[in-house]
Amino acid sequence: MYANDFEYYRAESVDEAVGLLADHEGAELLAGSHGLLPRMRTGEEDPPVLVDINAVDGLSSIERTDGDLSVGALVTHAALAESDLVREHAAALADAAGEVGDIQVRNGGSIGGNLAHGDARTDHPAAVLALGGSLAVTGPDGDRSIDADDLFTGHFETAVGDHEIVTALRIPIEDDTSSAYHKHRNPLSGYPLIGVGAWAHTDGETIERVRVAATGNLAHPRRLSAVEEALEGESLEADTITAAAEQATSLDDDEFRPDVQASPAYCRHLLSVHTERALRDVLDVDGE
Repeated sequence: MYANDFEYYRAESVDEAVGLLADHEGAELLAGSHGLLPRMRTGEEDPPVLVDINAVDGLSSIERTDGDLSVGALVTHAALAESDLVREHAAALADAAGEVGDIQVRNGGSIGGNLAHGDARTDHPAAVLALGGSLAVTGPDGDRSIDADDLFTGHFETAVGDHEIVTALRIPIEDDTSSAYHKHRNPLSGYPLIGVGAWAHTDGETIERVRVAATGNLAHPRRLSAVEEALEGESLEADTITAAAEQATSLDDDEFRPDVQASPAYCRHLLSVHTERALRDVLDVDGE
C-alpha cells in the first residue's frame, strides 16, 4: 500500500519545528520514522503534514553533563548500541538498542522518535524505565521534562504533547550501579514478545535500590513494582532473585494486549523468565 498525499516541511531549528506543528493540525514529525512510515502505508496513521527535523543541529550527540547521560533525540539505535559512554553508564539502553529491528532500522531509527511514538512493542521503553530516565521536550509553552514513569500512557500514547518535540533523553549517572535488558524476540516481527530492563544499586552484599520494567505484549510499558518490592533490602542470593522474578506473574490478563501468538499466561511465563535473567545479569548472581 501507499501513503496518502501529505505536505512536507523541513525545519532548520527546534523552534521552527514547534511552530510548524502548531500551525498545521494533525502534523507529525519526521526523523527516522521507522515506526511512522509503515503505519502510513497501511493506513493506520494518515497525517496531512510531515515536519522533517533531520536538519536541526544539536540533536545528535551523546555526552555526559551535570551527572546525567544526555542522548540527543536524533541519535540512532546503532549509535547507542556502539557507544562506549552508553555502555559504561546505561548498559540496558545499549542492550535494547542492539536488539531493535534489523541493521537498516538500527541505522535509521532514532531514540527520540521511538519513545515519543509510544509503540508498546519496542525495546527501549523497558530500558529507559529501569534506568530512571526522563525526556527533555520543547513546545509552544517552552521546555519541560517528562519522567519515564509518566511517559507511557497506552499503546501509541505518551505524555508528549501534540505540538511538542523531544530534544533529548537523560539518564542519571550513579556509582555502584549496573543495568541490563533481556528480551524474547517475536520470530516474525523481531519485536519483543516480552522485554525486561533491570537496574540496581548495591553495596556488594545487599540490594539497596532496584528498578525493573517490562515492554512487549503489554497494554503499555510499565515498572514491575511487585518484583522491586521483593528485592529491595534483600541479600544478593540466587533464591532471592528467583522468588522476586515470580512476582512478575502477578499481572492480570487485562494488562496484556490481545495477541494470537502469545496468550497472557504465556507472556506471564516469559516475564518471569526474562526478569530473572536480567536480574542475574545486573546483580552478577549465577544460577544454581
